[in-house]
Amino acid sequence: MIDRDALPRHVGIIMDGNGRWAQERGLPRVEGHRKGADAVRDTVRAARELGLSALTLYAFSMQNWNRPADEVAVLMELLRDYCLDERAEIMDNDIRLVAVGEIWRLPDFVRGPLDALMRDSRGNKSMILCLALSYGGQEALTDAARAIAQDVASGRLAPDKIDQNTVQEHLCTAMLPPADLVIRTSGELRLSNFLLWEAAYAEFYFTETLWPDFDRRELYAAIEAYQTRERRFGLTGDQVRAHHKG
Repeated sequence: MIDRDALPRHVGIIMDGNGRWAQERGLPRVEGHRKGADAVRDTVRAARELGLSALTLYAFSMQNWNRPADEVAVLMELLRDYCLDERAEIMDNDIRLVAVGEIWRLPDFVRGPLDALMRDSRGNKSMILCLALSYGGQEALTDAARAIAQDVASGRLAPDKIDQNTVQEHLCTAMLPPADLVIRTSGELRLSNFLLWEAAYAEFYFTETLWPDFDRRELYAAIEAYQTRERRFGLTGDQVRAHHKG
């Protein structure tokens, strides 16, 4: 049973296994991506209904640009369709849509509806839905370091004033709380360049379920598992328990 008073503030999901789902059924890989779009809809709805503050979906990595051109084209079409088809639900449910990554690399037919939905949902406050698009954690940290260096070079920032907050403020995810829970589907056990800074103290949940078969029940199971864990942040278990009693 989920304790709604102890929800993770920010859940990140590495949506993996679309291609394998299709191949296991003798279908083209792109059919797995189409089925995976249904899993996105159900998961976002469930997250909103639970009351999560932020949900980040790893939708398209920097490295995904190296996939076959026809597969990339289908992924772009699905992204455009999502922005158009889910627009009413996102607005009606007070969800703010944001995107992180090298968004400028997306084709114009995607950028149009994506930019419009981000602009129009900017004032929504019930949940942030963050799409990681053309995104990589290493690239994001590199961009933050470059921006900090420019601030130092211009005299706006003294080197001895640089701290963790400085880095956080220069990241593309600055509008999000730190990731409390990172979920990865399909049985793979790696981060794949996702939220490297933001997930420093995240709990990880791995499931064998392929992304197209992921649904709200899987999300609930991950959150229930998260709520059984003792988050110590470098302290001892005794210290954490004493703090909670106090």
